[in-house]
Amino acid sequence: MPVNTEKQGATFSLPQPYEVSREAIAEFALATGAKADYHFDAEAATALGYRDVVAPTTFAVIIAQKSEAAYISDPDSGIDFSKVVHGSEQFSFTRPIVAGDVLTALTHVDGVRAAGSNAMITTRTEITDVAEQPVVTVTSTIVVRGDGE
Repeated sequence: MPVNTEKQGATFSLPQPYEVSREAIAEFALATGAKADYHFDAEAATALGYRDVVAPTTFAVIIAQKSEAAYISDPDSGIDFSKVVHGSEQFSFTRPIVAGDVLTALTHVDGVRAAGSNAMITTRTEITDVAEQPVVTVTSTIVVRGDGE
């Protein structure tokens, strides 16, 4: 297996808090085809009870991947990023992400297992706000292709 299995159980954190802006939400919404007005218009969002524009649900992947990068780029992980293939992503929300949020993230390496010559890695990234309240948990699986793959 091409990765260090001893990293299972390790945790990695987002290097610095992520400040969610209206612009970032709008750009992500446009890029992903999310067309709801509450992604772009603060008045539409506040009319629905939010304090500002609301990010599309998959916006959380931006923050999760920044935190996961600390693990993937760790030389002790044994991961060759050129051999990484995305497997799956799941989101479990406590509340939506909105503009003005300042978020932190902690990535847990929950599983590292062999699948033939490949490695299957499952991470769980807990994203919280400045009050340390949960916002969303992102569970990801990546495949690291082994030699000859």
